[in-house]
Amino acid sequence: MSTKLVNEKKPSSERIIRVVIADDHPLLLAGLTHELQDQPDLTIVGSAANSTSLMDLLENQSVDVIVSDYAMPGGRHGDGITLFGLLKQRYPQIRLIALTVMNNANVIRSLLAQDINCIVSKADSLEYLTTALYASLAGKRYLSPSIETVVHRHSIHGGASASRTRHLSTRELEVVRLFVSGFTISEIAEHLNRSKQTVSTQKMSAMRKLGITRDADLIKYGIEENLTSQTAETHARSIASVLSGGNQS
Repeated sequence: MSTKLVNEKKPSSERIIRVVIADDHPLLLAGLTHELQDQPDLTIVGSAANSTSLMDLLENQSVDVIVSDYAMPGGRHGDGITLFGLLKQRYPQIRLIALTVMNNANVIRSLLAQDINCIVSKADSLEYLTTALYASLAGKRYLSPSIETVVHRHSIHGGASASRTRHLSTRELEVVRLFVSGFTISEIAEHLNRSKQTVSTQKMSAMRKLGITRDADLIKYGIEENLTSQTAETHARSIASVLSGGNQS
């Protein structure tokens, strides 16, 4: 989906909050737009389906809040922690709300570590998005119920997670997430704008920290830890390729 303007019919007599929504699923994008567009003090100035469209939109629009999916492959600026880090660097004045289907504690921990304090799970009602948006504008933290449950269950601010994933660096975590979601080393390198050698090294380093020696075991671990962002069919193809000796580079 290309960048498009959605709704600019708002009164000009008061301060209007300008919002951009990014998600690669058209139906969810429509749902997010519907949830926010009737708020009297908000205007949705654009939507995007990948990081390329999102960054192009931000270069041409004045924006107060970005609502963005965490797993949104396909753009030249990457997704996940890579994209959110770039957004924080280039547009530190814009409030950022993360949407995610993943309930992995280390993903949430990584977002909070980047000062992304408003996170909404797609498993929760879209009604929580409005609350998150106003919380972000007030500089407050807001976690939707499913995210809050993960935070409490894993004591993210009160102790170390029991998951081995906590030993991974942010870059290693991104490589593992994409690999176990069905991306090859070459595709990950292109997706993250890194060399194949760098990605391969980060993958091997992650496997060493996790105590894993086989690609099939890494994929299995990623699925068990909810690190994947693609469909079950993608997981099955990835595992079948690895087990059959397929080329993952």
